[in-house]
Amino acid sequence: MSPAAWSAVIGADPPSAALWMRQASELGSADAQLVMGQWLLDGHGTGANHAEAIGYFLKSGIQGHAMGMNMCGRCFENGWGTAVDFFAAANWFRQAAHKGLDAGMYNYANLLATGKGVKKNDDEALQWYTTAARLGHAKSMTKIGHFHEDGRVVVKDAEAALAWFRKGAEGGDFRGQFNYASMLAERGRQEEAMFWLEKVPLTATAAYKRLVGDKLLNSPHASFQAVGRAMLAGAMSV
Repeated sequence: MSPAAWSAVIGADPPSAALWMRQASELGSADAQLVMGQWLLDGHGTGANHAEAIGYFLKSGIQGHAMGMNMCGRCFENGWGTAVDFFAAANWFRQAAHKGLDAGMYNYANLLATGKGVKKNDDEALQWYTTAARLGHAKSMTKIGHFHEDGRVVVKDAEAALAWFRKGAEGGDFRGQFNYASMLAERGRQEEAMFWLEKVPLTATAAYKRLVGDKLLNSPHASFQAVGRAMLAGAMSV
């Protein structure tokens, strides 16, 4: 299918699109299997069914589809349609990473950094984050910032951490935006910090809004406290 035809199918009436995507999946399209799996997770055009979703992701992943592999890992990592299994998650993320998928590299690095499903290895985790960052993966940029901030694997370097958090922030990662804003505030650059803080709730999860909202309430700056209250209010409305 041409990109235009594929976009037309994706954008069609949800029930009709889901029916078409299911049929294409059964005919063996790895791309369709990936989309069908996601729609079954989200309940798009069909009832949400996580057990069925992972089945489609597995079909896609087995065919060598990098994002299909990554989504298999996500299912095993989070227990979507299956029991939580970090060993299986690491295996799928590793395959997606070696396929060149930045999200797979990031997710595999996360498990290496925490020792879930695989032996803890900060050196290898940083290598994967760096490879993903070179591909433009903003979340990986933020993770590298933490390595420099904490002095893990690399020499502790606040300026390097600041530079990486900025890259993550500019790439759209809400965690990068908050960390960059925090370091700017520490340097007395309040106006710049506010610019980035106000971006955080636009994409942050409810859990993250609650986490940083509480922190901001303890700030000595009234403007930061106001952002914190707004984050907490936004998290409650979700």
